[in-house]
Amino acid sequence: MVLARRKIPFQTARVVAALLMREMATTFGRSSLGYVWAVLEPIGIIVVFTLAFSIIFKQPPLGDSFPLFYATGYIPFSIYNSTQSKISSCITQNKALLFYPAVTHTDVVLGRFTLIALTELTVALIVFSGLSIYSKVSFVASFPHIFMALSLAMILGGAVGLMNATLFEILPSWRSIWKILTRPMFFISAVFYLFDSLPNSFQTVLWWNPLIHIIGSLRVGFYPEYEGAYISWIYVILLSLVLMTIGLVNLRTSNKFIINN
Repeated sequence: MVLARRKIPFQTARVVAALLMREMATTFGRSSLGYVWAVLEPIGIIVVFTLAFSIIFKQPPLGDSFPLFYATGYIPFSIYNSTQSKISSCITQNKALLFYPAVTHTDVVLGRFTLIALTELTVALIVFSGLSIYSKVSFVASFPHIFMALSLAMILGGAVGLMNATLFEILPSWRSIWKILTRPMFFISAVFYLFDSLPNSFQTVLWWNPLIHIIGSLRVGFYPEYEGAYISWIYVILLSLVLMTIGLVNLRTSNKFIINN
């Protein structure tokens, strides 16, 4: 059994590609509406934010465009949240495939992660391109910050999802605990405000929220005047590596239990 699961890279690529096509069919169905909804959902939320806060405030916390400011907060949060949510359920939803010697846990995770990455990056490109044209906003983009922000959002989401994918199987009660712990994440991740505007006591605590650094990095990319001195890519990368290691160790040590549970 162990030897059967040792595949050459070409075989692994074929399995991941097949799983990717399966994920596309099950996630979006046979209709293009699924892909359209993936774009319309973040746009709708950004519009709601814009309408609500433009009534209360005369100007966004940064720059002159309400839609662009809230997009730079919501898009990376959405990428992280969508990635961690879908990766965390990939083993449970594809458990039947794991009985085939050619399919491993890694293949299942890579297949779903690839689809998420392609979808979310396409959505981000469409949203920000549309906003720059519609809002007629002139900005000097820092592409390294934009690239790092979007990449770290996916990597962190994948790491958290991988950790939870195993913990949900090993400790079923962890699913409920996780929902409670992460419920306030949207409000403490600087999606609709600036981290710099918070009191120092709040900044000291919220700095440990990795999404603060990811969202701040994306805003540095779109706003040349925004410094984001608090941002630490190293912290987010190290945290992601730790969470990913926990998930991989759990997969290796609890492989049979997860499959047969």
